[in-house]
Amino acid sequence: MNGLTDALSELKALAQAPSPNQTDRMICPPATLVSGAAQIAGDIQIGGQDCHINASGAHTGDISASMLSDAGATAVIVGHSERRQDHGETDADIRNKTLAAWQSDLTAVICLGESLQQRENGDTLAVVASQLEGSTPDGATGANTVVAYEPIWAIGTGLVPSLEQIGEVHDALRAQLVERFGEAEGNAIRLLYGGSVKPGNAPDIFAVSNVDGALVGGASLKANDFQAIIDALDAA
Repeated sequence: MNGLTDALSELKALAQAPSPNQTDRMICPPATLVSGAAQIAGDIQIGGQDCHINASGAHTGDISASMLSDAGATAVIVGHSERRQDHGETDADIRNKTLAAWQSDLTAVICLGESLQQRENGDTLAVVASQLEGSTPDGATGANTVVAYEPIWAIGTGLVPSLEQIGEVHDALRAQLVERFGEAEGNAIRLLYGGSVKPGNAPDIFAVSNVDGALVGGASLKANDFQAIIDALDAA
């Protein structure tokens, strides 16, 4: 919940930078800015931050996937930890939101991750495996689905798991995707790491096994910071 109209100047600056060689860029602004962002984004994709499970209806204040698509979005984040915590969203809710996204030709960015207590209890792999299974519908492909691992305890705290911990989770997620969806699609679904990604730590994170990109929070609010992360991924 950051960004008013004048914040689009940061997106404009990002769009005017040279396009990376092999890195896809996406900004997911507040719903109020999706349409305006889509008009100036160039080859930067625009996504929503959430969608309702229904295409329309008496759901005052909610936003459907078709509305996001109509406004110019090509993707939508579902199951962000703040939605799970603040709004009590379950894996079943996120699965249904993913289906709604697909029905409107939006790529679903499915988020999952453990709490600090779960990490300290040694439950990380079980938690993320359960979330991935419950939140991802049958039919997931590299074209319609991205998975983002965001340890809840690392979001906005400046804390980052060790590179070994990130690799352990991403390797486990990749193995689970391949087992469920087959070699081709399981490897095609991109795995993003999210949780205090900054220009300073991005190169090391992108060198970790099965980290295909990043779900960037605060560092995406400024074009220069986000561009440095993009450059790090493009060079990886």
